[in-house]
Amino acid sequence: MQKNKKNPPNVILILADDLGIGDLGCQGNPWLTTPEIDAFYMEAVRMTDFHVSPLCTPTRAALMTGQYPINNGAWATFKGRDALSEDAITIADIFKANGYKTGLFGKWHLGDNYPSRPTDRGFDRAVQHLGGGVGELSDYWGNSYFDDVYYVNNQSKQFEGYCTDVWFEEATRFIGQNKEEPFFVYLPLNAPHDPLIVAEKYAEPYTQFEGKEISSANLYGMIANIDENFGKFHQYLEEQNLLENTILIFMSDNGTRYGYSRDGKFGYNKGYRGIKGDKEEGGHRVPFFIRWPDGKIVGGRDVNTIAAHVDLIPTLAALCHLNVPESTPLDGLDFSSSILSKASLASNRTIFLHNRQDWRPPYDEDGTCIINNQWRLINGTALYNIDKDPKQEINLTEKYPELVNQLLQENEIFISDAKYSTSYRELPVTIVGDNAQLETKLTIQHAIGEDVGIWKCEQVAAGIKNTNNTHALRIHKEGDYLISLRRWPKECSGPILGIPKENPKSLFEYKEIKPTKARISIANQIHEKPILEGVEEVFFKVHLQKGKTFLVNDFIEKQASYGVYYTYIQKVD
Repeated sequence: MQKNKKNPPNVILILADDLGIGDLGCQGNPWLTTPEIDAFYMEAVRMTDFHVSPLCTPTRAALMTGQYPINNGAWATFKGRDALSEDAITIADIFKANGYKTGLFGKWHLGDNYPSRPTDRGFDRAVQHLGGGVGELSDYWGNSYFDDVYYVNNQSKQFEGYCTDVWFEEATRFIGQNKEEPFFVYLPLNAPHDPLIVAEKYAEPYTQFEGKEISSANLYGMIANIDENFGKFHQYLEEQNLLENTILIFMSDNGTRYGYSRDGKFGYNKGYRGIKGDKEEGGHRVPFFIRWPDGKIVGGRDVNTIAAHVDLIPTLAALCHLNVPESTPLDGLDFSSSILSKASLASNRTIFLHNRQDWRPPYDEDGTCIINNQWRLINGTALYNIDKDPKQEINLTEKYPELVNQLLQENEIFISDAKYSTSYRELPVTIVGDNAQLETKLTIQHAIGEDVGIWKCEQVAAGIKNTNNTHALRIHKEGDYLISLRRWPKECSGPILGIPKENPKSLFEYKEIKPTKARISIANQIHEKPILEGVEEVFFKVHLQKGKTFLVNDFIEKQASYGVYYTYIQKVD
């Protein structure tokens, strides 16, 4: 390999959120200005055929574990399938075991509770928001992108400034404190994910295009802010003499959401069809730029070898000479030879994209994309040649039936193997009663059920009811536990039958709900209590045995029941 084992390279992985294949100037966007990332692009090796899952959590889980979401169990963004299983081995675990200092700054979206928090998964330091975005109902109440409360190694702390600025600043501080040792920095941004909020100075240059060529000036402003931060960060690395021996990667987690409209009326998508959530190319083909001067990964050149999110662990392990235990389950391949070579290397591998917004497993064929070289088989029924037909308008299944059958057979084998895994069959659990987390906070955002998702603080503030009400738990130790059902989170407390006295930053319009009872079901026990006027929580003290169980919690109003917004659990003996 390129570098002496005694001087291993640092690794920095910057992951933008909902930044699509066409959401950068260097990718051909005719309106957006991103000079700093464009300059990096000109010096980097660009994987031009790089694929992720079309949604946040599945991609992040694949990056962290080197496994496809259907194998690691995190294939949705909510409903209990948005967390890593307790036996997952992450890229941070691997780097840490090889002597690296590890830090995460930004959006995790792989579990808010033990054992799925970043600090449980190999990160020495984590500065993050909770849930899937700043200001979601699982996050700290009142967060709004500016001057928010984030979590530093699981403890809340007030910060000043814009969220993206904070993540880069904290990453810079971590590097400054650990630059004498090799470090792995994971910088998963929450921008340009909605809500589309940014200082006016960043959005102003794009207001002239809004409603004409683009859907949102704020979206472009958020990307411009990322670009500015990237430039400052890059300059810092250079000033600290860290740039030459640092593997620096810039990529995104899925296709754009607001940067391009499905009807093609607004935005730019580099000629591809599909956006976030879609199985078409624009949903999962993303920018991927990598540079390491000391390792000869430079030159401003394109590599068209097909690659995917599951490849990061084996590739970085090869580049950094990491020891990865043979027992580590990996689905990805090492593409380091492609980026080290001046000629793109041919590959004949199949990539499988399965995800589903539900607690149930993804379908075997429906809602899937199977990728092999230039071919894309969608839903098992539509075959496209992406090189000749980037808009995916010509279905070639009848012309190439043998190829379709081959891809379906490969998928059948892949799915059959996945169904044997524990992560496929069993839900990831939140562990309660362990000293690693003395109080566990559960929210309706992550609850399992048949209803649509609920994830915004404004939905809670408005009293929108949702029937999702089930949480998968593992009781760490037998004993008495106190379970508290609440209408409002502790940091903005208020009566169940009323509203909080405070409305941080005056963000929401509060509305009352009128449940008369609160009920839980856990470990073969059912308990119910009336909700009295003025109480902020309803307590249940229960004795629980060690092991796995489901907690079902409801507010009851007349003949209807609906999930509890916030639940807190702690062991009391």
